[in-house]
Amino acid sequence: MHVTGTAPQPAPAPSEDRTVALGDPRDATGVEDTHGSGSKHARRFGLPVATALVMGNIIGGGIFLLPASIAPYGTVSLVAFGVLTVGAVALALVFGRLAARDPRTGGPYVYAREAFGDFAGFLAAWAYWITTWVSNAALAVAAVGYLDVLIPVNDHKWTACLAALALQWLPALANFAGTRYVGAVQLVSTVLKFVPLLLVAVGGLFFFDPSRLGPFNASGHSAVGAVSAAAALLLFSYLGVESAAVSAGEVRNARRNVGRATVIGTSGAALVYLLGTLSVFGTVAHDRLVTSTAPFSDAVNAMFGGSWGGTAVALAALVSMTGCLNGWTLLSAQTPYAAAKDGLFPAAFGRRRRGVPTVGVAVTVVLSSLLTAYNYLSGSGKVFEVLVLVTTFTATVPYLLAAAAQIFHLVSGRRESVDRARLVRDSVITAIAAAFSLWLMAGAGYAAVYQGVLFLFAGVIVYAVLAARRQRREA
Repeated sequence: MHVTGTAPQPAPAPSEDRTVALGDPRDATGVEDTHGSGSKHARRFGLPVATALVMGNIIGGGIFLLPASIAPYGTVSLVAFGVLTVGAVALALVFGRLAARDPRTGGPYVYAREAFGDFAGFLAAWAYWITTWVSNAALAVAAVGYLDVLIPVNDHKWTACLAALALQWLPALANFAGTRYVGAVQLVSTVLKFVPLLLVAVGGLFFFDPSRLGPFNASGHSAVGAVSAAAALLLFSYLGVESAAVSAGEVRNARRNVGRATVIGTSGAALVYLLGTLSVFGTVAHDRLVTSTAPFSDAVNAMFGGSWGGTAVALAALVSMTGCLNGWTLLSAQTPYAAAKDGLFPAAFGRRRRGVPTVGVAVTVVLSSLLTAYNYLSGSGKVFEVLVLVTTFTATVPYLLAAAAQIFHLVSGRRESVDRARLVRDSVITAIAAAFSLWLMAGAGYAAVYQGVLFLFAGVIVYAVLAARRQRREA
């Protein structure tokens, strides 16, 4: 990454709140104005949009493929879903507690820096930034597969590449237009994609046939081994629980609403995951589900007959991924923005327009576009697959640092002023969140951890240059 020559700004005190004083103008989307001038483009998110941001970022397009991916392990994979859900909700509660302590934009970056200093904060910001733009490229490529069902674009690599680039730049344009439009797109896309998901998740229960479930453990491994193997495929499904915390500076009444949005959004996503997977398991015969390439389409066809399920699910998946790209594009710029304000990222990332860090959005969409073009034009999918796995590792670095920050606050807090019952509860929740983060990291695999460490070490060099420039400026 090219480092600009602009001098970074001095780091603010940890207690400084960068949020802007607000009036109360708000629109129908629940998004509030972030400027005293009553700007029509820069708005703050209310609880509904913040919750939609969390749910929309957690639930991307993977839900449409998950039942077939875990079917070879049998219904024991539902146990893996349950275990992962407990870990994800625990992590969501930790983010809520940390946001109540420090409701600034940046999420894990802010928490890590306050607890452990600049270097830990930089690592959290750097790892999370890598996660966002690589994930955006992966989402765009996956979305093209669903778009091809509606409009043939995969016949030639150039048309497929252009379609993937368009799917990335359209959400970027919504971000450039301002947070008002980001919130509106996120809310609408989240509502639209939940219509077919809830149709299967709830409607499928009325067509549920236990005889179609297949064996409890079809993998041949021990039950514990089968749960772990299924969990490895499901780990990526819960990335995004930090969404409201990362955008805390854009959330109205962040100390209260970030925690509520995070827990509600994560719990809602988990409920959709579990009910949707259970319904597909109970409506599609196990031997057919194992080889299915469109399990939700098969479920709809089994429920109502006909062959329209494939088109309906493809449209729902496309809407889902577009909304997910919209939210992740905003998140990709928020953490570098917060780090730039503290002098830990190039200063250009700290520029905002209409409530959106436009430089961060632009750099992110350019990098993800280059990675997408490389994937299509090089003809090599293996490199891209490894990079996608790297995101599972890089995302867990800020997760683990955030959990460690909460542990730091719990251990270092004044005992005489702490509610003992609450301390025990928070300690148990934080321990579960930390274990969940380590499990995520292990589930990424050796190759992904190796590649991810290389990405982190590249960031160390960037940090050294920025730190040296800051020290020279101060001297």
